[in-house]
Parts: sequence; structure tokens; C-alpha cells
Amino acid sequence: MTETRLRTWTHSFGYGLAALFIFSLALQNLRYGFYELFYLALAMTCLLLAGLIYTFVCRRQQLSAPGHLLILAGLNAGLVAAILVLDSPGVTHWAMPLLILNLLVLPLRQGLSLSALLLVPVIGAVWFGNSAAYALMTSMGLILTLAVGALYIWHYDHIAQSAEDLAITDPVTGAHNSRFLDETLQKEISRAIATGHPLSVINLSFDYTDEIRDLHGKAGLQNLFKSVTEHLFGVIRAGDSLYTLNDSEFFLILPFTPEEGVRVIAERIRRSIGEREWSGIGRLSVSLGCTTRGNGDTSTVSLRNRANQAMHQARQRGMDSAWFSPGESVDI
Repeated sequence: MTETRLRTWTHSFGYGLAALFIFSLALQNLRYGFYELFYLALAMTCLLLAGLIYTFVCRRQQLSAPGHLLILAGLNAGLVAAILVLDSPGVTHWAMPLLILNLLVLPLRQGLSLSALLLVPVIGAVWFGNSAAYALMTSMGLILTLAVGALYIWHYDHIAQSAEDLAITDPVTGAHNSRFLDETLQKEISRAIATGHPLSVINLSFDYTDEIRDLHGKAGLQNLFKSVTEHLFGVIRAGDSLYTLNDSEFFLILPFTPEEGVRVIAERIRRSIGEREWSGIGRLSVSLGCTTRGNGDTSTVSLRNRANQAMHQARQRGMDSAWFSPGESVDI
């Protein structure tokens, strides 16, 4: 299940359960003749149902749907106004499902901020005109509800972020993997088209990979790959990104880099790798293919293919070299 679908079901469950709870309070207040509380609960139920409908309407944009904040802000503001205006101590308990709903639906910081804005007047109303024991017990219950809910949401966000990092990171080297490459490259292409800034890429591959594997085994090749990755992280600039394609090949995305820039960077990488003694291996040579986005490069396929062809061209010309393959010039 994707994160968007999971949040859709979670938000739907939260809105639905809260609407059922508040509507039951509305019926109970109607039964006992508390008409002001009945209308308040009915209005809150309508807002919660609106949130449920909004969740399904925006089910494909749950991670960036701004309407949830407006709906929950309206619910919280309505409850605060009722607590300040109505002389009904029991209405303060209605804050508990809203505290949980704020944290469940909104990003953690927004949920905590909105919950704090709700909690301050609620606790103030509890301490005004009630016994100290009742006020203390209610206040502690509200604070504990908020703390436990926030801790659970923080733990979930931490686990989700860890899972996302594992999905896009190579476990051997710590660099981004090929799964994340196309997504990032497409974003950079779109940005380059929108801004008119140049975009270049480099396809780097070890020379004599089969010989290294035969002499040092797969473990030796992986150790070399990890060492080269760490070296490349120290060579590339801030803003550039590094990806692993297999156990001997890398891909680099260089935003805001024209043809002359990528030529210089590719040559610097080639020399820095070739002039170093690698532990257990000795000297290592690499072939690099580089290119810059042209007018026809609106998707990742053309850029990746041209960089790969340039890398093979560098190998055919004697290895331990960098080759630039030009694309169609960009109209500015």
C-alpha cells in the first residue's frame, strides 16, 4: 500500500469515527434538551463529514492537500468559541477527539500547533469555576492524550522516513540507487526547461571490471565500489547528486552545469580516481560519458542513453578517458 493510499484510509477512518462520536453527542444533547450543544455538535458533524468527502475527492494528493488544515481549524475554532460562550463544563471533553484528529490528519508540526491553540483555552475553562481535583484530572488527561498521540505520530513518521530512505538508497555504498534516479532526473529536466538553466549528466564506469572481479572476487569489487563512492562524495559539488547503477557504474546529475563545466568536472573525477592507490586493488581507471541537455531532451531516456553511449565511446577510444556527446542546442 502506498503512502498516499494509507493516509487516505487513515484520514477517512479518523474523520468517520470522530463524526460518529460527535453525532452521538448531538443526539444525547437533543434528548436532554440541551439545544445549543445539539446545534454545536451537529455543525461539527457536518464539518467532519465535509472532511471525509474532501479526503476522497483529493485521495491522490493526500500528502499535500491544504483543505484539511482549513476544516480542522474551523472545528477547533468552533469548539473554542463554544467553550468561551456556553456555560457547559462537559463540552471541554469534546476536545479529546479533536486533539487526536489534528495529529492524525495534519503534518506533525501543524497538528501540534493547532492542538496547542485548542488546549490553552480548554484548560483555562476547566480551571475556571471547577474544583481543583476535577480541573487537575481533566487537564492531565488532555495533556496526556496530546503527548501520547504526538509520540505515536512522530514514531510513525520516523519509521516511514527510514523505509523511504531504504527504498532509494544503495545498502552497500549509501548513495541513491537507480530507482530514485529517473524521478530526480525528470524533476531536474523540468526545472531546467522552466528556468532555462543548463543541466548536465555523467555516466561513469570502472574499466576492466571483469578482471577486478576475477582477481579480487565480488567482495573485493564491492569494497572498491564503496571506496570510490565515498571518494566521489568528496569530489562532487553541493547540489550535485550521485547514483549507483550496478556494482561498477555510477550516474551523476549536475544542475546548472553547461558543457564546459561538465567537461572540467569529468576530467577532474577521472584524474582524482586514476592518481590514487586503492586499498587491495592498486591503480584504477574509469571511463566517463557526459552530455548536456538539449531542446529535444524532455524525458530521462534521451539523456541517460546519450550519456551511456558517450561512456562506451570513451572505452572504445582507449579507456581511462572522458567523452562528451553533445545534444541539440538549447534555445534561450
